[in-house]
Amino acid sequence: MNDKQRAQETLAGQNDPIVRLDKVNKHFGSLHVLQDIDLAVAPGEVVVIIGASGSGKSTLIRCVNGLEEFQSGRIEVDGNQLLPYGKNGRSLQTIRTEVGMVFQQFNLFPHLSVRDNVTLAPLKVRNISRGQAVETAERLLERVGIADQADKYPGQLSGGQQQRVALARALAMEPRLMLFDEPTSALDPEMIGEVLDAMRELANDGMTMMIVTHEMGFAREVADRVIFIHKGRIVEQGPPERVFDSPEHERTQSFLARVLKH
Repeated sequence: MNDKQRAQETLAGQNDPIVRLDKVNKHFGSLHVLQDIDLAVAPGEVVVIIGASGSGKSTLIRCVNGLEEFQSGRIEVDGNQLLPYGKNGRSLQTIRTEVGMVFQQFNLFPHLSVRDNVTLAPLKVRNISRGQAVETAERLLERVGIADQADKYPGQLSGGQQQRVALARALAMEPRLMLFDEPTSALDPEMIGEVLDAMRELANDGMTMMIVTHEMGFAREVADRVIFIHKGRIVEQGPPERVFDSPEHERTQSFLARVLKH
């Protein structure tokens, strides 16, 4: 039994989700981006969110760590509640130390080495020693397969390598939850696989993950649950084999028919 299977057995006996969204609504002006979103994510679960561009996928996970405000409803992350209209204070700071996020763009500091990019947040936020931060950084860079790049600067790396640095940087904060917002969309095709491999390993280790992606093969392989969003609503969700092979909603059927034929 691997780590992922052990984690799944453990979460079967746990009732409290690590993420809960209740009737969450988000507007950009007159545009209703998220509509009455209800969602619970269990510890150790990998949830992959799919849907057309502009459906609200990225907005949903950006609301989970407070990067986007929402107008009504409730979001709870590991027991910390986010309130509408950004009225959060200390709870938001706590959530951001417990939630790692990897974006489409790498957002690395170009003037810092790979090692220093990874150690910066633990040193500043968690106040750990320099020696401990460097030890953790080197272990994580080894884990994502780029330990030999630690002394280089982001501009000297390929896109796939930079995204793996971004993943190591997020993991350095020892997050309880990892969010991914289309982490391969800015990469050349030959670089996508190396980032997905690092994410597969993370999933196999039992990390709780919410992933927005257009990589359907990857979603089928790693997801415990696939969620399809259409125009700000969750219209279908379930195990990947059911959602991909026997989608029930006509919107899911038309979306998958379009993306899977390419």
